[in-house]
Amino acid sequence: MMTRHDIDKAQRAWGDGIVAIATAHRDGGDYTGIARNHVETLYAYGMTTVLFKPTLAAVEQFRPTFEQALSYFVASNDACPEDKGFAIKGWTNVRFENADVILSGPSALAMGNYFFTSPEGEEVKVEYTFGYVLDEAGEPRINVHHSSMPASHEA
Repeated sequence: MMTRHDIDKAQRAWGDGIVAIATAHRDGGDYTGIARNHVETLYAYGMTTVLFKPTLAAVEQFRPTFEQALSYFVASNDACPEDKGFAIKGWTNVRFENADVILSGPSALAMGNYFFTSPEGEEVKVEYTFGYVLDEAGEPRINVHHSSMPASHEA
């Protein structure tokens, strides 16, 4: 059974992973290897279908494969030419604010805002919906990831 603690732990791991990728990129480390591990351990690629709609994807809006997801985070494999590497933008912190979480046996949904702290200390607010399923070891894996920028008040 998925628990709220599982979701909180998975969200912390996701945010810490983004910061680790950014830090390795800044410091000349193996940011691609860290990103590969991030996607391998936190997403359900290879287990089930993954529905991934990244925030800044416009041409190739959806990322159904591992390599396309990796491309979004670090733009190292030319899987999607539009990618600039979201996780290598220098983020220093990521925090989640869940609007709510739905627990349903071995799966869960979480929706809310997450905030990315830029190298200058400014927070960028992004809206998200994440779906989770438990893997064979009982760890939550992301099978749905939809992110978008908040609508402007002028729209």
